[in-house]
Amino acid sequence: MNSCTISSDPETLQFKRVGLSDKPWVDRILKLEDSRSSAWCFANMFFWSETYRPTVCAFGDRLLSWFDQAGGTFYGCPIGSGDLKSAVLAIEQDAITRGVPFIIRGLTERSRANFEAVFPGEFDYAPDPNYFDYIYEVEKLATLAGKKLHAKRNHINRFLEHNPDWSFEPITLENLPACLAMAKEWASGHADNDLDALHRAVADFEALGLEGGLLRVDGRVIAFTIGEPLNSDTYIVHFEKAFADIQGAYPMINREFARYIQTLRPNVRYFNREEDLGIESLQRAKRSYYPVFMVEKYHATRKQL
Repeated sequence: MNSCTISSDPETLQFKRVGLSDKPWVDRILKLEDSRSSAWCFANMFFWSETYRPTVCAFGDRLLSWFDQAGGTFYGCPIGSGDLKSAVLAIEQDAITRGVPFIIRGLTERSRANFEAVFPGEFDYAPDPNYFDYIYEVEKLATLAGKKLHAKRNHINRFLEHNPDWSFEPITLENLPACLAMAKEWASGHADNDLDALHRAVADFEALGLEGGLLRVDGRVIAFTIGEPLNSDTYIVHFEKAFADIQGAYPMINREFARYIQTLRPNVRYFNREEDLGIESLQRAKRSYYPVFMVEKYHATRKQL
C-alpha cells in the first residue's frame, strides 16, 4: 500500500500529493464511507489537484486530507471507519504544528452528526451552500416525465427534428480524442476553468475507472459526458459539454447518458451532478432539472471557550 499508514501519534502525519498510485487505498476507504458527496471521490482529488492542491494521508481506516490553495488552507473531514476522535485530534495537532487555522470542510449531515456525538458542543458548524451537491433520480433524467420537465422534452423534440442523423455511443479510448477536441473548441467561446482537469481525466481515463458517452450529428461530436460510480447507489457526473447553439444538445446528452447508465449499472438510483460554486448560470441549469435533494456540506471550527 502506497499510503502513509501511521499510528495515532499526530507527529507522524505525513501528507502527500495525490497520485495514481494512491487510488487503491483511497478507494478502499471511500467504500467504507459510502458517501454521496462529490468531495469524496478519488478522481476529483486527482484531476483537480492543481486547483485545490489536496494532500492525503491514511490514518488506520480513515483518510485524512489537507488542502493548501489560493483561498486558504483547510482540512477535509476524516472519512472512512474507525476512531473519529483520534483522527480529528491528529489533524488538530497538525494544524498547531503548521501554524495554520484549524478548519475542517466537507462535512455532510451524517458526518456532522458523528462529530457532534464525539465532540458534543465543541464545534461550530456553518453551511457551505456553494458546494452543496445536486442529486437527481436517474429514472427522471432518463424519462423526463412530468410537467416540470416539459421544457426539456420540447428542447429534445427540436433536436430530433433538426438533427435526424444523430447517434449516441459510449466513450472509448478510440473516440476520446474527438471529445477533447470538441471541448477545446467549446472552450474557445467560454471562460472555461476545467480544461486542465479534463486533460488529466482524458490522459488517465482507464486508470481512473472513468466512463462516458457522446453525441454525434452527421458524424461530428457535439456533446459528451464523463462520470463514474460514486458510491453504492449514486453515479457522479464530472464533465458535461455540448454546443449550446445546437438546440437541445445539452438535454439530449443528459437524457441519453442517463439511459445508458440505467442499462450499464442497474444499481444506480441517483446522479450527483456536483455543485454550482455560486455561479448563477450553473444554478439555473442545475435547478431546471429539479433535484430530489441536495448533499449539504458544512465546515467546522472549534468553539472559542
